Amino acid sequence: MDSLCPSPGLALLQQLVVVLDNYSRRVMGVGVFKEQPSSQQIRVILGRAMTVAGATPGAIITDHDSRFTGKSFRRSCRRRRIEQRFGALGKFGSIAVIERFIRTLKREGMRRILVPYGPQRMRDEVNLFADWYNQHRPHTALDGMTPDEIYFGSKPASRRARYEPRPRWPRGSPSAGAQTKVRGRTGARLQLGVSFIADRRHLPIITLKRVA
Repeated sequence: MDSLCPSPGLALLQQLVVVLDNYSRRVMGVGVFKEQPSSQQIRVILGRAMTVAGATPGAIITDHDSRFTGKSFRRSCRRRRIEQRFGALGKFGSIAVIERFIRTLKREGMRRILVPYGPQRMRDEVNLFADWYNQHRPHTALDGMTPDEIYFGSKPASRRARYEPRPRWPRGSPSAGAQTKVRGRTGARLQLGVSFIADRRHLPIITLKRVA
């Protein structure tokens, strides 16, 4: 969980709950509340994420907040056969994957827009960011792949045959990054395309295509 402030200097906070797949970094579910959510509300969000995924996690990693250590939450985990794991108290990085996502959400999402006050509009913005994050944002920690590519096991865009704009570049010479083959002839003329999710200028979709 984390708190997001709509505007600097204002006391009104939006409380954010995020369910993240630890392996692929994929956002599986989000919840936005005006006040601290209850354990029941968190369990509902977790249940929805499991329904969408069609699977139950083997383990869940959280901090030591009372909403996760209370009897009702622990009982729910036991019923679903989910192992509970906790980050170390007062130790930064013990829940590093979710902490890294929250930092990215703040830096690349919420700080680039006028954050809405209402929970529903806020939820819409966070969901748009999550869609972009899952589908279009490559990650260094994932070797240049996106969370969706890892989660669904699809062939990463970074591993597909590449265009080579240098006309004299040897076709058999590997690229500096991923070792991919050249698509078509060398000396390709390329066009860079940029579109945006729901017209949000901070959520770009970059495409590259060959032109005559």
